[in-house]
Amino acid sequence: MNDAEQAVAAGAGAPEGGRVVRTEAEWAERLTPEEFAVLRRAGTEPAWSGEYVDTKTTGVYRCRACGAELFRSQTKFDSRCGWPSFYEPARSEAVTLIEDRSMGMVRTEVRCARCDSHLGHVFHGEGFPTPTDDRYCMNSVALSLEPDGSGGPA
Repeated sequence: MNDAEQAVAAGAGAPEGGRVVRTEAEWAERLTPEEFAVLRRAGTEPAWSGEYVDTKTTGVYRCRACGAELFRSQTKFDSRCGWPSFYEPARSEAVTLIEDRSMGMVRTEVRCARCDSHLGHVFHGEGFPTPTDDRYCMNSVALSLEPDGSGGPA
């Protein structure tokens, strides 16, 4: 391993204590089959099926694979697309964006910067009345919600 690869493996530049690196077999042992299909194989859960589509609970949305903080409930909005939507990540370095040319179109895939798990896609310029006009369209199964304890809506 060269110096740059060692720095990445040690977590240089990665959020929350460094990168999480596991083999696909280790991920398969840790995740449910549905989680594995989405997080490690870039699958998509069916629209309107996810537990966080209509959630109004305040708190922090974390990567279900590694626990990294990804989004906050204050940035969640109703895009009526069938998946939880956010207008920005908790920190820009929490996610990585990758061009995705699958499905016969060009999209931008969103991955967890800490463990490289697939979260969903981000779409720009759709005209939503949010501060960024971005729609981070995430799979519920890729997230876990840590309520803030206030019990109030977002």
